[in-house]
Amino acid sequence: MYKKHLINLSCFLLISITFTTFQSNATQDQNMDSDTEKQVKKPTKHTQKHVAPSPVPEHWSQEIHNTIANSVYQSATWFDSFFTDIDSQQIEPKATAKIRFGWIPKARDWAEFDSRFRLKVKLPHFKDRMSLILSDEDDMADNQLPLDGTSSRPEINEESFAAALRFVVNKKTDSLLDTRIGISGGDIFAKVRQRQLYTYKEKYGFKLEPSIFYYLDDGLGAKLFLEYNYQYNENSQFRINYSIRGSESFSGIRWKHGFYNLKQIDSTTASVFGLQVEGERNGENGFFTEKYTLSYRYRFNALQKWLFFEIEPFLEFPKGENYTTTPGIALRIEGFFSKK
Repeated sequence: MYKKHLINLSCFLLISITFTTFQSNATQDQNMDSDTEKQVKKPTKHTQKHVAPSPVPEHWSQEIHNTIANSVYQSATWFDSFFTDIDSQQIEPKATAKIRFGWIPKARDWAEFDSRFRLKVKLPHFKDRMSLILSDEDDMADNQLPLDGTSSRPEINEESFAAALRFVVNKKTDSLLDTRIGISGGDIFAKVRQRQLYTYKEKYGFKLEPSIFYYLDDGLGAKLFLEYNYQYNENSQFRINYSIRGSESFSGIRWKHGFYNLKQIDSTTASVFGLQVEGERNGENGFFTEKYTLSYRYRFNALQKWLFFEIEPFLEFPKGENYTTTPGIALRIEGFFSKK
């Protein structure tokens, strides 16, 4: 009997151990499945190293632009600092520069070269009403550019440098009154200019621009500039201008006519077909025509947005050559530099 009970107890223990082992294995398998699921849902993320892109070197022409623009800006800041206290808030000036180089070979003169520069600095401490202008062009002809091509020349001296302080008295959309005082061609001058614009139906435009100036050596003078514009279509315009100028420095009145057809070929290309006639009247030699000029200017932007190129074939008929036909061509490169 005792042996029978011992056998039954052994069987019961064996069954209990087997059941417990099975339950433990099931729980372990469930935990393993749960861990596996967690690993699938949340895989280990490896942090990726950020690789900085290698800098692209600037084009050599852009480096030249940055060098000149920075130099112009620093000069403007230096000049503007004279008109403010050091402790006051610094306002950044606006400076722009234009530099042009050209070769103008023509019959009987293959060695004519043209170089021009113009620097304009707006002085913010005068609320942008005053600016400094430095140029090696006669400032009296600034409103003719850029239409005047081969015929553009200083009206007072063949080689003149102009430096002037310009003060805007009144400026509106259709009118301007400004004054200038400075030096041009080694002569101190002062100038007052009034500009008035008239438009009609957005197709017709008229400009009236009288000015009075006084040079210390050349005396009193005056100039009248008239211009008419007709907008033929979206990309084409016809323009006629006329100017007369008198001064105590010479006898008579110098005049100039211009007839132009301007075309915008595309967003980076334009052309100007022009006929210019200039001369003198009421002087020692009476009325005479100094020169006729027939030209076609092709202007385009390339390489950089601030760089322009011009090709201008032309025919001149100068009085000094008995109005003999003088063919030629002008090749120019022009850069605009600014930093605001």
